[in-house]
Amino acid sequence: MNTTTSSEVINANAAIQRTTASLNRNIDLEKYYELCKQEIDKDGVLTSGEKSLAIKLINIFYDYDKVSYNKGTKRVCENCNEECLATSYCEICIRNYLKKSFSEWSSGNEEIDDLIRKCQMNSVAPDRIIEWIPYNNLRNIKYKTKGGFSEIYTADWIGGSYDKWDSEKRELIRLGNHEIILKNFKSVNRNWIEEV
Repeated sequence: MNTTTSSEVINANAAIQRTTASLNRNIDLEKYYELCKQEIDKDGVLTSGEKSLAIKLINIFYDYDKVSYNKGTKRVCENCNEECLATSYCEICIRNYLKKSFSEWSSGNEEIDDLIRKCQMNSVAPDRIIEWIPYNNLRNIKYKTKGGFSEIYTADWIGGSYDKWDSEKRELIRLGNHEIILKNFKSVNRNWIEEV
């Protein structure tokens, strides 16, 4: 079993930061990320495991940027047969997966539900999806402070947020339980929704 240590993650991220700081960002997206990978490959400080991890992370950033900016070489997804931009997942499959579950959740407020659905239909990566969290999926809710128009709490999110796309099972995989920050707004009105 191959496990990644925290020092490997730190070293890989530091190498990516060094590399991206040294490159001109005003070039073609594909060329930019190819140069990033070349620089990581030439890095004499990193171990082979750290290089592999850094390149894996660069590929994740590349997919995110391609989908976000709607730029780059497209491919045909092996599952939905649609053209997509990402290489490690299919943004079309993810959006279709989310769309199928629209009827399975509700905040109780149609405007909020519409906002969440709209965000989901524009999702650019499996780990960047806005979703409604039912109260019964939260544990250990603790008050932290009051600020502005809301009260701040922490809680454990049972199951956690989406993290990865499993193309074989054609489903989003959750991260697992983790702590989150909650804001309890005194009122949710049209202005709040437009600001979000």
